[in-house]
Amino acid sequence: MSVSYRFDEVGRLPLPGDNVAVATRQLDAGTIIYYQDQTLTLDYTVMEGHRFAVNAIAPGEVLLSWELPFGVALQSIQPGSYVINKSVLEALSVRSLKFALPVTPNFADQVHPYVLDEANFQPAPAMPAYPDTRTFLGYRRSQARGVGTRNTIVLLGTTSRTGSYVKQLAARLQGELKNYSQVEGIVPVAHTEGGTDQPNNLELLLRTLAGFIVNPNVGAVLIVDYGIESVTNQMVEAYLREHNYPLDEVVHRFLSIKGGFQDNLTIGEAIVRDWLPTVNAMERTPESISNLKIGLQCGGSDAFSGISANPLLGWIAQELIRYGGAASLAETDELIGAEPYVLQKVRDVETARKFLTLVEKFRERTAWHGANAEGNPSGGNKYRGLYNIYLKSIGAARKKDPATRLDYAIEYGGLMKDPGYYFMDSPGNDLESIAGQVASGCNLIFFTTGNGSITNFPFVPTVKVVTTTRRFQLLVNDMDINAGQYLEGVSMDELGKQAFEHSIQIASGQRSVGEKAGHSQVQIWRNWQQTDASQLDTLLNVSLPTGEPIAIRTDIAAVANQIRFTFTRHQDRRASDNIGLILPTSLCAGQVANMIALRLNKQGLGQPGHLSRFVALAHTEGCGNSGGQPEQLYARTMIGYVTHPLVKHCLLLEHGCEKTHNDFMRHEMEEMGVDPSRLGFASIQLDGGINKVTQKVEAWFADQLSATGPITKETAGLEALRVGILSDGSVTDAAGEQLAMLTKMIVGAGGMVVVPENSGLLSTSTYSEDLLTTSNVKPSLAYGEHAHRTGFHVMETPTEHWVETVTGLAATGVELIIALVHRRPMQTHPFVPMLQVASDPSMQQTYANDLDLLLAGNPAVWTDQILESCKQVIEHSYTPRLYQQGNVDFQLTRGFLGVSL
Repeated sequence: MSVSYRFDEVGRLPLPGDNVAVATRQLDAGTIIYYQDQTLTLDYTVMEGHRFAVNAIAPGEVLLSWELPFGVALQSIQPGSYVINKSVLEALSVRSLKFALPVTPNFADQVHPYVLDEANFQPAPAMPAYPDTRTFLGYRRSQARGVGTRNTIVLLGTTSRTGSYVKQLAARLQGELKNYSQVEGIVPVAHTEGGTDQPNNLELLLRTLAGFIVNPNVGAVLIVDYGIESVTNQMVEAYLREHNYPLDEVVHRFLSIKGGFQDNLTIGEAIVRDWLPTVNAMERTPESISNLKIGLQCGGSDAFSGISANPLLGWIAQELIRYGGAASLAETDELIGAEPYVLQKVRDVETARKFLTLVEKFRERTAWHGANAEGNPSGGNKYRGLYNIYLKSIGAARKKDPATRLDYAIEYGGLMKDPGYYFMDSPGNDLESIAGQVASGCNLIFFTTGNGSITNFPFVPTVKVVTTTRRFQLLVNDMDINAGQYLEGVSMDELGKQAFEHSIQIASGQRSVGEKAGHSQVQIWRNWQQTDASQLDTLLNVSLPTGEPIAIRTDIAAVANQIRFTFTRHQDRRASDNIGLILPTSLCAGQVANMIALRLNKQGLGQPGHLSRFVALAHTEGCGNSGGQPEQLYARTMIGYVTHPLVKHCLLLEHGCEKTHNDFMRHEMEEMGVDPSRLGFASIQLDGGINKVTQKVEAWFADQLSATGPITKETAGLEALRVGILSDGSVTDAAGEQLAMLTKMIVGAGGMVVVPENSGLLSTSTYSEDLLTTSNVKPSLAYGEHAHRTGFHVMETPTEHWVETVTGLAATGVELIIALVHRRPMQTHPFVPMLQVASDPSMQQTYANDLDLLLAGNPAVWTDQILESCKQVIEHSYTPRLYQQGNVDFQLTRGFLGVSL
């Protein structure tokens, strides 16, 4: 039986001139809607946030929302028709829906390109300034730095190589905060960048680090490197001074790590402890709100973002600017299609040109990688009604009020030196974009969300604004402001005043909900590998490896070793460890996964009888980056971890609005022949926020463990070994010869050895010539591919980065990694044990507490020494030293074609 509604009960037009409406609830096929003088009957079920026609639209006619075009009709569209395009049909096809969808799309993603009419350009006047001011309680820094809303000690890794150092140092110092009430955090800023020899984002990276260091929310900052990276402390300091950043007005120190990891933690700890009284003496004082610089962001957007939450930010930004403050709009690709709106009021023609130039540069960079800047909307965006980039952009642009003038267009991380409304170049990736705004000087972030993104930044408070009351109630412990009140009749002026007052309180020290939850993340605009399109065709047409092991020379004598290893056996699974894995499906679920794993380990759930520990693999991918090859690389690697032999129980944790959500991962597993039914699935957004999803994850693991059968012990020989071998530099002839012998022993017995393509081992003649039957060996495994057959494998490595290489290597299913280190010990993996081995005696003198084995004396005994160390690790009588010390990292590569969107 059909139900009927008045239009205002179930639909909304963003502006009166629109020819399609937004459904404010899910409406079943056959629903009757009374609209003006028409009676509409829906032809298909229309999901909440999706659109249906309210006027007849002829083929070739444009579809309008906010009175701007977002597509062109492919056929005659009648009033009541569900409006849908190809990409949304594809995105919904991997979802578990209980109703029918249209068979074909009825509109195409097409708008006319924007052209700036310079001949008739008219500069727009600024909004009139308020004659008086208002105040908040802030930390007065120098004139050049401004006023902080927080007083934080920042531990900044110059590159990704010191990320684990600053995280461990921060963890050691958290107990000090209770003694220093004015120090509002000791936070690590670890990121993914600077770990390759010649990063293409070098200028951007230096600018971002410089901006972090002088941000007014920083009370003191320790900047850490090893001194040998492609981006060093020396380079950062030179950039700061060359570009006149007020470095000397910040309590700071540059620290280069020399020698052992633990010794340097002690050094760093002493530096920060010495700063604590000084930073604690900094006090809040009444300051004009003209000192506020706010970043405007959206993530997990839905069809209501442009109706309620984003206009609310536009109201707040305009109000602040009239008081002399500044606001920053970002996410370049999320303004494509909204150029007519963004540029309707601009300070001068140069600013309009700069904005369009930045958009064009963004398009060009993505094209080098075979991607399309218009491909930004995530699976979650489409699910919640943002069909394409044009529709998403039109809504995103409402963070600028129609009456507000665009004053400046700046590069990523460029300083906001004057009051006014800014556009900052950045990708749509929320975390990457926020990092640029913080580097620009923002001391408060406003973040709108439809799905309920939980994003926060470590030393700049984030005010979360949600689009609908229903979603606010679901995530009440993770959201600050309910913009859904506007949809229910509260005027924008009234809602704006309430939100503005609340924001002043947060700027004055009241903690945001994100700060109370203890959740924060950092990601800088990630490096891109292509600088033109010259390699594009070749890269797009590369064939994947076969997965078949590579033939090697046999050595009967090498197989004679009788060493035995004790493993655990559970049903058909033999392994050297039993891990409970929480696998976040995207970057925004990463820290929550870490928080849950830490909680479960503190509880000791299932330990030690059934599990050794819980591990979360937090990473930076799955949202805000290009699809195609990079997305398949990502999915393949993730599934490599799902099927890893050390993983006994695995749960996938989605944020809820990402491209690679749980349903996406289920679909990918089914495509690869992996049964997803044995896994757990949880959603931060759909399950009700951080607290509720934590309870769900705990309950799932408890249920799995209660049903676990007996675990027994069994012994096996070399045939049971699955080993990865890699090196970080040149390999001596003696080491190459012995590692070749080790490889032949394991493979000859029926085990598996995997070597990354970029390892110096393969270019060492004593290894390759003694082992391989041909000089032209190609990889047998793709990056992160689970090895289905034992034997000798070479894994593709479309990266120079040590941690990215290890991340892919571990996903192949190796249970132990032998790392031959040449310059210094390196970061280890979160759960696959890594033996750090060196053959240079000087390494032992410097890194005695970090190395696990020094290959010295007669090389003939090195293989036996390595196998004995492997036995100790497999049987848990020895834990690799750097793992014990917390020098652990995890980072997925994007390959040659990955690029931020």
